[in-house]
Amino acid sequence: MLEPEEERAIKMVLEDGIMKTKKIMEGNQEVNFTIEEYQRFHQCVFDLHSASYRNNSHWLLERFVKSLEESINSVVLPSFVDKRDALLLRELTLMWSNYKMMTKWLCKFFESIDRHFVPNSCYCSLNDISNNNFHDLVFKEFYVKFQDVAISLINQERMGLHIDCSSLKNVFLVFMEMHKHTGIAYYEGFESVMLEETSNYYCQMAQQWLSHGSPADYVQKVYRCLEQEAERADRYMPSGTQPKLLKVVKQQLVYEILDKLVEKQRPENCGLVTDFYQVW
Repeated sequence: MLEPEEERAIKMVLEDGIMKTKKIMEGNQEVNFTIEEYQRFHQCVFDLHSASYRNNSHWLLERFVKSLEESINSVVLPSFVDKRDALLLRELTLMWSNYKMMTKWLCKFFESIDRHFVPNSCYCSLNDISNNNFHDLVFKEFYVKFQDVAISLINQERMGLHIDCSSLKNVFLVFMEMHKHTGIAYYEGFESVMLEETSNYYCQMAQQWLSHGSPADYVQKVYRCLEQEAERADRYMPSGTQPKLLKVVKQQLVYEILDKLVEKQRPENCGLVTDFYQVW
């Protein structure tokens, strides 16, 4: 058993370690822990845990969870305020990266809880607790907004604007990480909405192009769009998305419009049907 004064002193030392990990969340890239610091904070947890298994183990676990929630509420959530477009996606990937680094150290400090208390309790591992907290308090709450921003950026690029492709690529990696941690198919959910948006976009484009240009011009635009969409998927989407994306584009620009296009080009006798079979 520890004396009350001794226990308070150990908890104060542990608080120093927790506060230092929070600086990682605040963007201090120079934060690092020496071997001596790591051993000191790890020993604090071990001593508290060993001194009073039942009472201190619950307190330590609660303090671990509270430290996560404090960082999310004081650093992560405020960082999203007034962020728009690619800035919001970049902030998400930055916060998630910092959060993982912070929790890596916290899990090391609280290792004895993970090893000796969690397995005999109803709690999941500290790593799972960390991931679940970020998911529940951050990602789940903002997912629809992240998804909308990603689709908006893709549409902007289709209209010829320059966008930050790396922010899209990185946020899709976060989507897939969240799937891995929670079992919820976030990227697939985004992909489904994105493909529907793509279908609607090219449905409108097909009607416009057919009404305001020659059949030959239309075929050239189809070739160009298929090439651009393939390049787009290669740059920042997971590999499995490209075939689905091209299928949707072909459906709207080729299959749905073929009869009208053939009818329009018939007086010209320009071999358009042959060209479209090549697109297929």
